[in-house]
Amino acid sequence: MRRSIPAVAATLGLALTLAACSGGGADTPEATTSATAGGGGGSGDLVVWVDETRQAAVEEAASAFEEENDVTVEVVLKNFEDIRADFLAQVPTGEGPDITVGAHDWLGELTQNGVVAPIELGDRSGDFEQVAVEAFTQDGQVYGLPYAIENIALIRNTALAPAAPATWDEAVAAGQAAGTPYPVLIQTGTEGDPYTYYPLQTSFGAPVFAQNEDGSYSPELAMGGEPGHAFAQWLQAQGQAGVLKTDVTYDIAVEAFKNGESPFIIGGPWMLEQFEGLDLSIDPIPSAGGQPAQPFVGVQGFYVSAQSENALLANDFLVNFIATDEAQLALYEAGNRPPALTSAAETASEDPITAGFAAVGADAVPMPSIPEMGSVWAFWGVTEANILSGAAEPVAAWDKMVADIQGAMGS
Repeated sequence: MRRSIPAVAATLGLALTLAACSGGGADTPEATTSATAGGGGGSGDLVVWVDETRQAAVEEAASAFEEENDVTVEVVLKNFEDIRADFLAQVPTGEGPDITVGAHDWLGELTQNGVVAPIELGDRSGDFEQVAVEAFTQDGQVYGLPYAIENIALIRNTALAPAAPATWDEAVAAGQAAGTPYPVLIQTGTEGDPYTYYPLQTSFGAPVFAQNEDGSYSPELAMGGEPGHAFAQWLQAQGQAGVLKTDVTYDIAVEAFKNGESPFIIGGPWMLEQFEGLDLSIDPIPSAGGQPAQPFVGVQGFYVSAQSENALLANDFLVNFIATDEAQLALYEAGNRPPALTSAAETASEDPITAGFAAVGADAVPMPSIPEMGSVWAFWGVTEANILSGAAEPVAAWDKMVADIQGAMGS
């Protein structure tokens, strides 16, 4: 379950590991032994690291690959929380797996340390949702085979709001007309939650970093100036009006929505198990600033080790056996996130809830995976919370935040 993104990011030092996607299976003695096999343990073999959630789906694809290619694929169970650190530690020594599951926002750190190799998608690139490929792209090269997309959206209780709002003001008006304690729920807290607020910020034309043509990010901070000021002033107005508050934590927001205390909550699929029995619709997040409200997308995928002795075999396994409807739908069933493969996503979208999140995700933007993103979180959320609570003047606080981030990035 995802709760507070900034807290996770501060702990790990990089933006949003999206740990809500993880399965959390424990390491076994066998996993510890086989995971140290250098580059997959020998010619003609592959070692794949997975977590508990992804294990069964990957094992099924691995069995088909073994039969067709007369090779051995060893699927090693790992705790998702341990994978990135173990991969970074083992690959430079010539150990570790050929392939590991991982989140796209690890990419900056993995490439910076030289532990991942590019993947050749070839003609298959167009078979995936564009945002999923963009998320794993850096300097014009793709470094991951995407399999799942996750993002937030507007979750609407249709009994309290029969129609989707087109703008933020319409959402607030509908919430007030419903007579509920909260017009719209957004988890905030005293340290803010810039991940959840990001689509509202982008609706003012203030993205965190500038994007390149291929969808990757440059280390050029882009949320300053007039667009950023406008968003900050909007935050202040929402706080003054009592629409949004810093005492609405994740738990409070989820409990309030579950109890019918608001027609709307901005959140992700990890919340849905709490809302059993409610008639829900998943809608686009309404714009507050007049431009499209684009949330961050987190993309899950598979990386190939830069030290793999069987990189071509690993690429073949991913492109031809993981990038199939069967494998991606199995991963979807396990993780409850829309597939990255477009054809599989269309099948999964027979479920209207999945379809709603997938539609919002298709128009969203990848979470920046560049190392500079690690300098953003410490200043961003606290500034938003201080503006919202009235503790800071919006324009001055926003300008100071931008200057502090630029200083932390060394620019």
